[in-house]
Amino acid sequence: MEALKTLKNMSIRQMLLQSLNFLLVLSSAFMFWKGLGLYHNTESPIVVVLSGSMEPAFYKGDILFLSNPKQVPIEIGDITVFKVEGRDIPIVHRVIRVHREAETNKQYLLTKGDNNEIHDRGLYNPGQMWVDKDDVVGRVKGYVPYVGMVTILLNEYPQVKFAVLGLMGIMIILSKE
Repeated sequence: MEALKTLKNMSIRQMLLQSLNFLLVLSSAFMFWKGLGLYHNTESPIVVVLSGSMEPAFYKGDILFLSNPKQVPIEIGDITVFKVEGRDIPIVHRVIRVHREAETNKQYLLTKGDNNEIHDRGLYNPGQMWVDKDDVVGRVKGYVPYVGMVTILLNEYPQVKFAVLGLMGIMIILSKE
């Protein structure tokens, strides 16, 4: 009831100011994300591990920090995040073999999850034997354990995500400063 009273007492100018503050927070977060991506040369500088295929190195819910220096070749043992054409979710796996085409000097990779028994050719598109280096989103440079569980929960239960976003919006609009 106090929140409704506060909302009724606000002028249109105050409401507009609070809405602009909310948009400023959202745009700042977006600019930070894009700036981090540009600095690390990756479209996604931070990803969340969604499965147990890389255990014991990474567990479901770990947040990974990525970098993708184009001039540095990928080596066996590097943990990469790559996209497979036609799939929305990138895959986090270790490089177990590197193939370089002699004529073009183009690099191709064979990957495998640490917790998987065989390589990833079954995950690639039919007939695809290697991951092209251009499909690599980034290489893992660091991680924070289990913090990404919040993201997984919000994606598995979208009603919770909308409730949290709604509460944040209401709190920003109703705050007096």
